[in-house]
Amino acid sequence: MSRKYFGTDGIRGTANTWPMTADVALKVGMAAGEVFRRGNYRHRVVIGKDTRLSGYMFEYALVAGFTAMGMDVFVLGPMPTPAVAMLTRSMRADLGVMISASHNPFEDNGIKFFGPDGFKLSDEVELEIERLIDSDMTSRLPASDVIGRATRIDSTRDRYIEHAKRSLPRNLSLNGMRIVIDCAHGAAYKVAPEVLWELGAEVFPMGVEPNGTNINKDCGSTKPEALAQKVHEVRADIGIALDGDADRLIIVDENSKVVDGDQLMAVIAKNWKDEGRLSAPGIVATVMSNLGLERYLEGLGLTLERTKVGDRYVVERMREGGFNVGGEQSGHIVMSDFGTTGDGLVAALQILAVVKKMNKPVSEVCDRFVPVPQILKNVRYAGGKPLENENVQAVIRAGEEKLGKQGRLVIRASGTEPLIRVMGEADDEVLLNAVVESIVDAVKTVASS
Repeated sequence: MSRKYFGTDGIRGTANTWPMTADVALKVGMAAGEVFRRGNYRHRVVIGKDTRLSGYMFEYALVAGFTAMGMDVFVLGPMPTPAVAMLTRSMRADLGVMISASHNPFEDNGIKFFGPDGFKLSDEVELEIERLIDSDMTSRLPASDVIGRATRIDSTRDRYIEHAKRSLPRNLSLNGMRIVIDCAHGAAYKVAPEVLWELGAEVFPMGVEPNGTNINKDCGSTKPEALAQKVHEVRADIGIALDGDADRLIIVDENSKVVDGDQLMAVIAKNWKDEGRLSAPGIVATVMSNLGLERYLEGLGLTLERTKVGDRYVVERMREGGFNVGGEQSGHIVMSDFGTTGDGLVAALQILAVVKKMNKPVSEVCDRFVPVPQILKNVRYAGGKPLENENVQAVIRAGEEKLGKQGRLVIRASGTEPLIRVMGEADDEVLLNAVVESIVDAVKTVASS
């Protein structure tokens, strides 16, 4: 069965444009409520969101859908995605919902689901929800006396703060550290600075004045330039950039150099190996992670297991293979000892713990391997399937032959935006650039025709 609503990370699109409309959100709430109504008891669902203007619209539409199906709803307000996953389990809810489009601009929004175990839903469950969205739910509506209630709760923010702090050793303090934290005007704009301050750091917050339309705008993990400048201005020890829903991070060292998720995974993997905390002899990452990370881990006697792009696929492989560390180059870091999905703040705390342990500058701690030259280019397209074009396929095959065993290519359609992502890496940067450009040109030709 083909997917109509769900992509690689929930349902996502431009707000007030199908499928991200209020009427669809109402039907999604009803459909998901029906799927997770699994016994004769009062069912619970928790709903969090980031700071997008359209979040209000989708929040109320979902509340209407869930309560119509007899589910009690706990509305959390702006909360990081990992907090929603954690609270779904902690509050014994049947379902967790996050309203967010992550790192996308404010015009977009999305709906992510977490099951009662705190993990994202399986493909089978998503397809069952899709089937019900377009069906007539009238006959499935419960009696009037069992319609659900909606309650807004504020105490959960403190619960997540304590959860994040407990990921560190009890005696660890960040006293003496100057930290810039960029919250992207997003879901962590309150909790992230507070966690760092409570741990003793001198905190310089950025991106903590959301107005509904400035989320991720020239800030956050996808735009770390302002963070790098701020680190230089205040002579900070480290800069931390989260994205709109705070499930990913990027680090800036004291020299204002950006550190990506691959280096961060290397830091955590080495530290956890030394401390005997790795549950398996390796970590999980996606096909986008740099070959340099793989070589570094091999030198430690660890493996790098690769998956398709998307943190849900990373988590699935971690659960299958018993791994407790995984992530993406983009900054999703998943540590199953502490949560069921990527958590930018908790991952940042793990890096800070290693910095304190080694008593060295961040530039030394987070420089674990020399990345193999890697190029990533995005080509926007209006419609169709450019990658199925014969000419594009021929150019890709030619590029693979030229790189041989000294490099690799990953060409894929984005699961969240109308983009073709062309990634290549090889030791020969000149050859790599020529191969990638040839593929980009081929895709552009098809995309514009």
